[in-house]
Amino acid sequence: MPCTQISADWAAQRIKGLSLSKAIWNALGPRKRHSLQTVKTLIDRFQYPRFGPGMMWEKTRDDLQKQGALLQMGEEVITIHRTSTRVTSIITRNRSGETHQYKGDSFVASMPLRDCVLAFDPPLSPAACEAALRLQYRDFLTVALIIGRTGLFPDNWIYVHDPSVRLGRIQNFNNWSPDLVPDRAASCLGLEYFCFAGDGLWTMMDEALIELGKGELEKLGLIRAEEVIDGCVVRMEKAYPVYSSGYQEDVNIIRQELSRLENFQVIGRNGMHKYNNQDHSMMTALLAARNLNGEKYDLWKVNTDAEYHEEGEDDSVNSGRLAPQKTEHRFKTQI
Repeated sequence: MPCTQISADWAAQRIKGLSLSKAIWNALGPRKRHSLQTVKTLIDRFQYPRFGPGMMWEKTRDDLQKQGALLQMGEEVITIHRTSTRVTSIITRNRSGETHQYKGDSFVASMPLRDCVLAFDPPLSPAACEAALRLQYRDFLTVALIIGRTGLFPDNWIYVHDPSVRLGRIQNFNNWSPDLVPDRAASCLGLEYFCFAGDGLWTMMDEALIELGKGELEKLGLIRAEEVIDGCVVRMEKAYPVYSSGYQEDVNIIRQELSRLENFQVIGRNGMHKYNNQDHSMMTALLAARNLNGEKYDLWKVNTDAEYHEEGEDDSVNSGRLAPQKTEHRFKTQI
């Protein structure tokens, strides 16, 4: 997407606290152990689960099930029933097309905000529905390639800015954790492509995407195409909420509408249409759980550092810089 169509919020959340002088000092200055005050973008050491972040959710699943919770996987929410002030039930559909109804006292949603708003029955106000339809999402696919050797490069991922290739980022799963790649003599690289569902990349056959990935790695000089011994493709819709023109106003309209529902909360990156870090999403969920026990946290006041600020500027009104706006210049001549 052209940068002229994206809000500066997107970059600001990723490079918060980073200046040009700090970046130069980090690159050229003496190396020393990072402290808690280090700019997050420059941190080069952190804890990582042996088999990836999914381990946290598997543990959460096990803990919930031990307490008697019912987890229904592979079901899509298609309808949210409500009264004027409360959500009463949801209707889901599984992969076989069967529908189920679930009633509850309280509801917490992390589904994409656009889909959430449009699922209500009776519908929310026309203004909220129109705002939801204007929200955009960036989709994402990974071409995972198995290479028959190790030690390809020392980084866990590389951002690619070369206009001669279409991939945007390369992950080296060996360098995240060696346990992510069962064959210790091989490497797994995840080639990340940013796209829209339905466009040329998204609809390309898996075999063609694998060949594209092999060719682009060779073009970048990282491997030879013939070194790839296997590959697969993983697609993920709505991976990134888009900070497009007017998105803040649209989210505010929806937020005000949802605030009338006393037993309904939205959480997380897609649920709040806020491109954030994983710890931020976790914090909104933790506070939502506390609200179920009688607390009164405003989840919109959790910032991108997963910190809660009760006082100060309302994050929902201005989470940073607005998206670039098209302006019409008029010149008036006086004689």
